[in-house]
Amino acid sequence: MKVDKDRVIGFLWQHFLLLLSMFFMTFGVALCVRSNLGSGVISSIPMSFSLAGEAGLAPGLTIGGYTNIMNVILVIAQIIVLRRRFEPIQLFQLVIGFIFGFLLDVTMWVTSYFSTYETLPSQIIAQFMGATILGCAVAAEIRCGSVTMPGEGIQVAIARVTGKPFPIVKIFVDTTLVILAVISGYCFFGAWPRTVVGPGTLFAMFYVGYVVKLVNPRLGWFDRLLDYRPGFCRYIYGLARFIYPK
Repeated sequence: MKVDKDRVIGFLWQHFLLLLSMFFMTFGVALCVRSNLGSGVISSIPMSFSLAGEAGLAPGLTIGGYTNIMNVILVIAQIIVLRRRFEPIQLFQLVIGFIFGFLLDVTMWVTSYFSTYETLPSQIIAQFMGATILGCAVAAEIRCGSVTMPGEGIQVAIARVTGKPFPIVKIFVDTTLVILAVISGYCFFGAWPRTVVGPGTLFAMFYVGYVVKLVNPRLGWFDRLLDYRPGFCRYIYGLARFIYPK
């Protein structure tokens, strides 16, 4: 019984750190969106549809709401690509994806109270800070060892089926998402959506990966944190003994 309790506590702690990493991921995404220099790759299509919703050209969902829809589509795409090789545990990506969408709406609300993002220096700072925070958070999220985000899951699925190196597949998927965001902008507004896909988008595509590569070797402290059992464990043990008395 104690071993099972240890596993439960480890699972809860692991996913608490995952949620914390996801919060900072969405905070970074929100700053990139607020910069008006171009959103991050994963948020480009949801942002385009969200702006169209504000203009009455699409359903009036938030950027987080459209992110949830896109995540569902990406998981379905994984099922189509992998077929029988798709593991049912990967459906947990939907849960992670919906939490990400919710947190994105929260951080979009939080960042709305920051700078007005009207001057170019403030926009550059917001984009740089957002991409940096996003890269650090992605590195931590990967270390948590849970299922991937749907955006990463489709890249892994395509790489697995085609045998192509993951970096090449990532560039292909990211480029496809950006192109679709541009196309949606033309469909909705008849023009290039520069606040959705701009110089900041191109910057984030390369800089976030660079930050992940730079930070990843320096996350030994995060590995130790993952192995740590926090002080509140004794309360969880007490609750477990109450629910499952010997």
